[in-house]
Amino acid sequence: MNFQWNLVWDAVPTMLDGLVVALFATCIGYVIALVLGLVFAFLRRSGNRWVSAPVGFLVEFIRSTPLLVQLFFFFYVLPLIGISASPLVTGAFALGLHYATYTSEVYRSGIDGVPAGQWEAATALNLSTRRTWTNVILPQAIPRVIPALANYVIAMFKDTPQLLAITVVEMLGGAIALGSETFRYSEPIAAAGIVYLLVALLMAWLARIVERRFGQVRV
Repeated sequence: MNFQWNLVWDAVPTMLDGLVVALFATCIGYVIALVLGLVFAFLRRSGNRWVSAPVGFLVEFIRSTPLLVQLFFFFYVLPLIGISASPLVTGAFALGLHYATYTSEVYRSGIDGVPAGQWEAATALNLSTRRTWTNVILPQAIPRVIPALANYVIAMFKDTPQLLAITVVEMLGGAIALGSETFRYSEPIAAAGIVYLLVALLMAWLARIVERRFGQVRV
């Protein structure tokens, strides 16, 4: 079967519609991952084992189970107990929660990398816990982990095709739909792959810019 590039071009409008869905899920999921991951990191550092142990178990449990299983759980199981949302919102939340377990470990490594003298200096200055974190620790910890955090937004974007399992039609879903109409799957799937590649490369380029701009630790 001859590959027809004109069909790839014809698939572009559908791919762009799917790209909007994929970017929405990625952006919402990434914000959740950044915020929730930091919360997880804080809670795991708690001196109270009744707090740190359950959170640690939750993080390891989520990180050790496949994203696809979690998607099915949120979309098909939780509605049985009255917790439901649209497929896209469910997918974005599942992505965010899944990657929050990874960002929490990234934050932890950044916090652990802050020299002990910085903690001692904050104590000597009688800074409150809030000011110690916001003025001393996090400004030094976050820049150290920006490259790792940036990698996760690209990985999350490339995981959006899994949302098709809960009926979210992004680029791969659009490509499969086009293939079912024309009985030619190679061209629309190639179009989806090209768009994924271009957007991922753009994200990587933007991540480099952010890393150069904000990735320097200022003590």
